Amino acid sequence: MLYNRITSTYTFPPFLSPPSLIPLLIQSSRERNNKCSPSSSKIRAMPLNSSVEDNGAVRNSKLNKSTFLASLMPKKEIAADRFVESHPEFDGRGVLIAIFDSGVDPAAAGLQVTSDGKPKILDVLDCTGSGDIDTSTVVKADANCCIRGGSGASLVVNSSWKNPTGEWHVGYKLVYELFTDTLTSRLKKEIKKKWDEKNQEAIADAVKNLDEHDKKHSSTDDANLKKVREDLQDRVDFLRKQADSYDDNGPVVDVVVWHDGELWRVAVDTQTLEDDPECGKLANFIPLTNYKTERKYGIFSKLDACSFVANVYNEGNIVSIVTDSSPHGTHVAGIASAFHPKEPLLNGVAPGAQIISCKIGDSRLGSMETGTGLTRALIAVVEHKCDLINMSYGEATLLPDYGRFVDLVDEVVNKYRVIFVSSAGNNGPALTTVGAPGGTTSSIIGIGAYVSPAMAAGAHAVVEPPSEGLEYTWSSRGPTADGDLGVSVSAPGGAVAPVPTWTLQKRMLMNGTSMSSPSACGGIALLVSAMKATGILVSPYTVRRALENTAIPVGGLPEDKLTAGQGLMQVDKAHEYLQKSHDIPCVWYKIKINQVGKTSPTSRGIYLRDSSYCHQSTEWTVQVDPTFHDDASNMEQLVPFEECIELHSTGEAVVKAPDFLLLTHNGRTFNIVVDPTKLSDGLHYYEIYGIDTNAPWRGPLFRIPVTITKPTSVRSRPPLISFTGMSFVPGNIVRKYIEVPQGASWVETTMRTSGFDTARRFFIDTVQISPLQRPMKWETVVTFSSPSAKSFAFPVESGRTMELAISQFWSSGLGSNEITVADFEIAFHGININKDEVVLDGSEAPVRIDAQALLSSETLVPAAVLNKIRVPYRPVDAKLHALTADRDRLPSGKQTLALTLTYKFKLEAGSQFYMISDTNKRVHGMGDVYPKSTKLPKGDYTLQLYLRHDNVQYLEKMRQLVLFVERSLDEKDAIPLSFYIQPDGPLTSNGSFKSSVLVPGGKEAFYVGPPTKEKLPKNTPEGSVLLGAISYGKLSFGVQNEEKNPTKNPVSYLVSYNVPPNKPEDVKERRSASERKSVCERLEEEVRDTKIKILASLKPSTDEEHSEWKKLSSSLKSEYPRYTPLLAKILEGVLSKEIVEDDVHHYKEVISAAKEVIDSIDTDELARYFSLKSDPDDEGAEETKKRMETTRDQLAEALYQKGLALLEIEHMKGEKTLELAATEGAKPDAQQDSFEENFKELIKWVEVKNSKYGTLLVLRERRCRRLGTALKVVNEIIQDAGEPPKKKLYELRISLLGEIGWNHLVAYEKLWMFVRFPANLPLF
Repeated sequence: MLYNRITSTYTFPPFLSPPSLIPLLIQSSRERNNKCSPSSSKIRAMPLNSSVEDNGAVRNSKLNKSTFLASLMPKKEIAADRFVESHPEFDGRGVLIAIFDSGVDPAAAGLQVTSDGKPKILDVLDCTGSGDIDTSTVVKADANCCIRGGSGASLVVNSSWKNPTGEWHVGYKLVYELFTDTLTSRLKKEIKKKWDEKNQEAIADAVKNLDEHDKKHSSTDDANLKKVREDLQDRVDFLRKQADSYDDNGPVVDVVVWHDGELWRVAVDTQTLEDDPECGKLANFIPLTNYKTERKYGIFSKLDACSFVANVYNEGNIVSIVTDSSPHGTHVAGIASAFHPKEPLLNGVAPGAQIISCKIGDSRLGSMETGTGLTRALIAVVEHKCDLINMSYGEATLLPDYGRFVDLVDEVVNKYRVIFVSSAGNNGPALTTVGAPGGTTSSIIGIGAYVSPAMAAGAHAVVEPPSEGLEYTWSSRGPTADGDLGVSVSAPGGAVAPVPTWTLQKRMLMNGTSMSSPSACGGIALLVSAMKATGILVSPYTVRRALENTAIPVGGLPEDKLTAGQGLMQVDKAHEYLQKSHDIPCVWYKIKINQVGKTSPTSRGIYLRDSSYCHQSTEWTVQVDPTFHDDASNMEQLVPFEECIELHSTGEAVVKAPDFLLLTHNGRTFNIVVDPTKLSDGLHYYEIYGIDTNAPWRGPLFRIPVTITKPTSVRSRPPLISFTGMSFVPGNIVRKYIEVPQGASWVETTMRTSGFDTARRFFIDTVQISPLQRPMKWETVVTFSSPSAKSFAFPVESGRTMELAISQFWSSGLGSNEITVADFEIAFHGININKDEVVLDGSEAPVRIDAQALLSSETLVPAAVLNKIRVPYRPVDAKLHALTADRDRLPSGKQTLALTLTYKFKLEAGSQFYMISDTNKRVHGMGDVYPKSTKLPKGDYTLQLYLRHDNVQYLEKMRQLVLFVERSLDEKDAIPLSFYIQPDGPLTSNGSFKSSVLVPGGKEAFYVGPPTKEKLPKNTPEGSVLLGAISYGKLSFGVQNEEKNPTKNPVSYLVSYNVPPNKPEDVKERRSASERKSVCERLEEEVRDTKIKILASLKPSTDEEHSEWKKLSSSLKSEYPRYTPLLAKILEGVLSKEIVEDDVHHYKEVISAAKEVIDSIDTDELARYFSLKSDPDDEGAEETKKRMETTRDQLAEALYQKGLALLEIEHMKGEKTLELAATEGAKPDAQQDSFEENFKELIKWVEVKNSKYGTLLVLRERRCRRLGTALKVVNEIIQDAGEPPKKKLYELRISLLGEIGWNHLVAYEKLWMFVRFPANLPLF
C-alpha cells in the first residue's frame, strides 16, 4: 500500500498541511474549509454551548502576551490545559508515541527531555531505506592508522577507537541525498558563492594571460603562435562556460563502521563540507551507535546545521543515516509532546510523553511514503511497545478500509492495543474527500482540523478573528465512499511548533489536518497517561468511544458531523468517561451493511447519493459484531457478554429501525428501512445509534451513518441550471447536488460575484462517485479582487450525482463587513461516442466513430494526436531473497521477502520501488507505484523493480512481470491523426472531415485514419503501442485553436495505435563473392577463419597461457602472412594482456603489432576505393563496401593504438621530443616526430573528434601544452557522445584541469564522478 504525501513549501505530504492567506503560513497545493447546510449561507461553527469561552473564543477582548503565546500551541480548545493543571502527573508520562512522518530532528527545541526529566526521543528510525549506505566493503588499517574510504579517499582512524578484529566497514554517500530540497538549495547557494569567487579569479588570470600574449604578439602569421592564442582563448571560454553550466551535486561523506567488542560504531568524515581542512576529519568524529542504545546524534557541519542519527544493520554491512525529509515530522512531534521548561505555554499537548520517530517519507521520492516504510514502522511500534501512533500522511484511495497496510494496522490495534491516530486530509470542503488511511480505516481515529477565534487572532494574525470556532475550509469531509462517517473527532489544525535545526529557526507556523492529528494524539496521550497511572486498562476501543461520546458538537445541523465528526474532542470529559467505564468490557462494534437482496457490496454506512436511490424506499441488513481484543478470555469475557441495546433514529420519518436488540458475542443482524422520497433536494444526514439500556450514560455504543444527497434534476433543454443570490461570509460553504443529465460529458460554468470591497478567495469543488473508482474530483481556487465573472470547464460522468461545493476561504474577508453575493450558472454539454477508446490495429484500415448529441446542439470538431510510445519488456533476471530479521520481520513472525526484477532497454532518442541506471551505474530516476517521468539521454539502461511481500507465492507469480516503458514524443514528433467522411479516405486522401454541427438526437459518422508509416518514430520495436488523446467537442469559450489540442479539452479519450511488424527488406538475388569461389577455396577460408576465432577466444591470464597464445599467433602469422583480420586480432590480444611486467616492452609490442596491421593494408587501394562511387548494379558492391569499411576501421584502430603506445613510452622515459619551453609553439622537424607522422596518417581516414579516437587528439594537444584546446576537445567529445561517455574521458578532463591549476574545478569534477560512475547501485 502506498500513500501520497502532503505537499507544501517544505514538500510536506500532499494534503495534510495546506495553505492560508497569511504569509507566515506554509503554503501547500490546496486549502479547504468548514461546511454548512447546502442551501444556507449562515456559518455554523464551534461550539454552540456554554463552553465557547473555554475553547479558544476571544470575543471582544484583545490578546495579551500569555493568551497570544497560548494560541500558538492551542490546548485550551480540547481542554488539555485544564486537564494538566488539574492533573500535572498525567501530562503524558509513561506514554510512548510513534510518529509516522518525515522524520523527527532530535536536536529540535523542546524534544530533548520530558517534563519529568526522561529522554524525549527513544529511537529514530529511517523505515524507508532512503538513507541506507552499503558498508559491506571491509578494509584494514596500515601502520599509520590509514584506511581507504568508500569514496577512495585516504582516511585516518582514531587510534583510541577499539576494534578487536581490525576490520573497518566502509561506504560513502552523496550528502545531498540525505538533505531536503530546501536545505540543499540553501547549501548550493552558499557553495556556489564560494565557487564563483574562485572561478572569477581563474577567469581574471586567464584573461590576463591572453591580453599579455596579444600585446607581445600584436600581429603575426606564425601558425604556432596562432594555436597558442587559440589555446589561451579556449581557456577563457572554458571557464566562462563552467559558470553557466555549474550544477552542484553536493559533497561526499565517508562512513566507517566497526565493532568495538560490544557495539557497532559509526564515524563519518565530513571534510568536504568544511572550509577549514582541519575540520570534519574522521578521527575527530565522536562515534555513534544505534540511536536507541545511547541516544546520540551528529551534525554534518555548521553550514548545514543538519543533525543525523546512525543505525547499523546486517552485521555492519548496512548503515542507515537518518535525516528528515521535511520539517513536517518534527513539527508534528512538537505539537504532540514538546517540552519547553522555560516556555510552558509553548509546550506540546503532552509534554511528559516520549516518542519514537519512524521516518516513512522517502527522501528519494520527495517525502512520499512507501509500503516498505509503513510496514517497518509498524514492526517498530510492536518492538518498542508503543501506546500510540500518529500518522499525518494520506491520500485518496480506491477502496476504503482495504489493503495490506490496513490488515497490518488492524493487527497492531486489535492484538497489541495500540491507538492509531491519523489526519483526515486537506481535500475539503466537498464531501467524500477524507483520505486514506486516516479517514477511511475503521481501526484508525481520523481527525478533522478546527480553528478557534484565539488561533485565528494569534497564530494566524488575522485582523478580525471569527466570532466562533469552525473547521478549516480545506479540512476533508466524510462520508467515505462506503458510507462511514470518515472523520471521528476534530482538534486544532494549526500551531507554531518546533522545526529542525537546519531550517535555522526554532519553530514555525503550519496548519492542516497534519497538525490536528498530533494535537488529538497528544490529548489521547494525556488520557492514556491517566489510565496507566490509575490502573485502568488501556484499549483503543474504549478510548475512541470516550472521545466521540464526550466531544462538543461543531455546528448546529446533523450533517455538520460529516465535517467535524462527533465534534471537538474534550480531554477532561473523556477522562471522566473513562473513569466511569473502567469496569466495562473493552469491545468495539463492527458494522457491516448490505442492501436486502444483495450480497455485495458490503459497507459500513448507508450512502444514498444517486437519484435512483433517492426516489424510492430501500431496506438494508445491518450486522453488528462485537469485537474483543485478541487476548480476551473465552470464559471470562466472550461467553458472559450480553447487552440489551435500545436503537434510536435521529430521523424516524426517514430512517426506521427496530426498537431493541439483544447482542451477544456472536453478533446480531437487524433490518432498517430508508425512505428519502419526501425529502427536499440537498444534503441530509441521520444516524441509527445503539444505547446500553443498563448504562445509558455510556452514550452511543455504535452508530450507523445514513447520508442522503438528493440531487436536483435538470429538465430544461438545453440543460442549464442557475443558483442565484448565494450569500457568503468567511468560512461559509454552499453545497448543491445535481443529477448530471444522461449524455452530458462536460460542464461549462460561470461564477459572478458582487457586493464586496476587499478581495475574496473561493474554493470551488465538484465530486462524483462511481463504484470501484477514486472519487472523480475537479477543484479550483479563485480570487476575485473585485466584483466580476469567471468561467470554468470540467468533465462529468452522466447519470451520476455531482456535488458542487462553493466556499469562501475561512480567513478571506475577515475584517470586512461586506457579504459576498454570488450567482453560479451551469451548462451541461455532451457528445456521445460509440467508442470510449479508439484502437487502431496497425493495418491501413480506419476506425469508424459515431457521434451523437443528446442534450443540445454541439459543434463536432474532432482532434487526435499520438504523443507517447509504450514498449513492453520482460525481465532478464529475477532474484528472490529473504530480508534481514532486524528490520523486516513482521509482528506475526513472518519474514518479508523481496523480488528484484531486472529489465534492459535501449533509447534511440534522448510495496514496489524502481531504479533506472545507465551502463555506468549512474542512477537517472527512482519511483514507486506512482511513477514519475524521468528524462534520459540516448543509451542503454537497466531498470530494477523491487517488490516486497511476506507471501512467497505472490512474488513467484510476478517473476515474469511485464514492464511498460512509456516515452513522450517531442512536440515536433507528435503525430496528428486525420479524419475522413469515407472509409477509403486514408488511401485516397479524399473526403477529409473537419467539423460539423450535431443537432439534438442526430447522429454523424466519420473515420479516424491511422498514421502514415513515414510519421512513425524510427526504430519503433514490434509490439509497441503509440498512445495519445482524441477529443470531439468545442468549448463555447476558451483560447484560440484550443480544439486542435485534445489534451486541453475538458473531455478527451484514449487513442492507441498498435505498431505493426517492420516491412521486410528487399532481397536481391545476388551471389556473394564467396559463392563464386570453388569449394576448395571456400574450405580453406573457413578453416582460416575458424583458427582466427579460436585465437580470439583465448584470454591468457598467466604467463604460461600467454606463451601458448604467442606461439599460436606466430604460427598463424607464418601461415597467413599480411592477412589483416588476423593481425588485427593479434593486436587485440596484445592490448588485452592482463599481466604486464615491463611497461615499456609491452608498449613496444603494441607498436610492433599495430605496425604489422598498418603494413598489411594497401592504403593506396583503400584511398582509391573511398574516392570513387561504387556501381549499384555490381553484384559484389555491397560485400566490397563492407570489406573496405572493415579494413579502414582496422587501419584506424592500429594507428590509434600505436599513437597511444608512442605517447606512453615517451611519458615513461621522460623524453620530450617537443621542446616548447625555449620558443612558444616551436616544434622540431616533423620527420623526427613519429607520433605526429602517425597522427597525420590517422586523420586521413577517420574523424578524430569522437569518443572512439578523440582521446588521442586530446593527448596530442596536451603534448603540445595546449591544455585549453585539449579541454575544449574533450568537452566536445563528451557532449557529442551518442551513449554514456566513458570514464576515461572524464578522468582525462580532471587531469587537464589539474595540470592547468584550476583546483576548484578539479574538486567539482571529482564530486561529479561519484554521480556519473558510482561503484555500485544504491541499496533499495
